[in-house]
Amino acid sequence: MPSRLKIILTRRLPDAVETRLRELFDAELNLDDHPMGKDELKAAVARADVLVPTITDTIDAEIIAAAGPNLKLIANFGAGTDHIDIAAAAGRKIVVSNTPGVLAEDTADMAMSLILAVRRRLVEGATVMAEGRFEGWTPTAMLGRRLWGSRLGIIGMGRIGQALARRARVFGMQVHYHNRNRLNAGIEEELGATWWDSLETMLPRMDVVSLNCPLTDQTYHLMSAGRLALMKADAVLINTARGEIIDETALVEALDRRALAGAGLDVYEHEPAVNPGLVNRPEVVLMPHMASATQESREDMGERVILNIKTLENGHRPPDRLLPPMA
Repeated sequence: MPSRLKIILTRRLPDAVETRLRELFDAELNLDDHPMGKDELKAAVARADVLVPTITDTIDAEIIAAAGPNLKLIANFGAGTDHIDIAAAAGRKIVVSNTPGVLAEDTADMAMSLILAVRRRLVEGATVMAEGRFEGWTPTAMLGRRLWGSRLGIIGMGRIGQALARRARVFGMQVHYHNRNRLNAGIEEELGATWWDSLETMLPRMDVVSLNCPLTDQTYHLMSAGRLALMKADAVLINTARGEIIDETALVEALDRRALAGAGLDVYEHEPAVNPGLVNRPEVVLMPHMASATQESREDMGERVILNIKTLENGHRPPDRLLPPMA
């Protein structure tokens, strides 16, 4: 019987995914789900044929340099790969893959939920009820802002941005977007979306700004103090992408000055740490990085991981192979 590929998982995955990996490969599980340290990751890449990391693992050049001769693939469990040095992997002829396309609908649900929660003060209202402070209806209590007719500016119009645009349109929002490349006319018409080639021109006109772009060198602190200052004082900022896209110190300062009406965040600049200036603010809704946290999406991600491994094992290029960025 031919030997099976040695697969090492850095974190716990859904039972169905782990069971299937064990059926197909010599899969080593992380049963207590502890985050692996650098030495443990080095030991894993030294003896694995395939490493299956997640966003909690930093697979940098130092880790990749420790890879053994059998490491063929880093099959990331997740769409984002800013935690993996893809260029270093390519230099060792190690393929890197991810799991795109399976998170779009769930992440768009979370972005839309945060828009509703911040604009309509849902968490504040739930807190009033939980603390027994509700004393009856009054005409001026808990006034939020209407979604219908408001303008949503989406930064990053890939799968997630487009899924959010479809939801926002149902709520009667006017969809605008800034993207590196303009969508084709058919998609723009379907989404009712207006393209802005200049982010600086779009921001002052939006009631809600949602970040749905990947983290790159170009998008790090994309929402800087200067760009936050361009937003309207009654606008809100939503982030379900990557925390580092926002300069959180600048965001706290803008909120302190009331230069921004609120924020809804699912990701953080120094995750898992949360900037103390964002905590316990009624105008800020914080979620624990759970935009893609549905049973369906996690199992779909596992299926993409398995597909990439099996395709490579069969001598073909994995469908979700990533190439290093152009110099």
